[in-house]
Amino acid sequence: MRILIVLFALTGIAVSSLALRVHYSTDTQPCSINEKWDCGIVNRGPYSTIGQVPVAAIGIAGYAVLGLLALARKRTLLAALSLAALGYALYLTHIEKSVLHIWCLYCVISQATILLLAAIAGWWVLAAALDSKRG
Repeated sequence: MRILIVLFALTGIAVSSLALRVHYSTDTQPCSINEKWDCGIVNRGPYSTIGQVPVAAIGIAGYAVLGLLALARKRTLLAALSLAALGYALYLTHIEKSVLHIWCLYCVISQATILLLAAIAGWWVLAAALDSKRG
């Protein structure tokens, strides 16, 4: 289970790294597909930073922490932090849908990644709790 979570964390790091590259680039991006899908607008927009820190950089750090927690078998903390990250990803999804009216392909992939990671982490906690009640 923890290896699967680490693989999702690595996927999140890769996708967040691509988004961070877009944040600092002024070139046309391969993920800028049409008027509804444009990573540049999303990753350089007013919601792309917290203070001076790009959200994508926070994503890289967050996914790294989640991967390390999985390796350390810190299931409860992993589940709690992944749920918090999922909550923030859902907020960002709302921003894309309702405020910006434009989607970022990298962001959507990251959102799916954190959803799956949080679901697996929650299941890992639940499975451990059920095992301890049986044994």
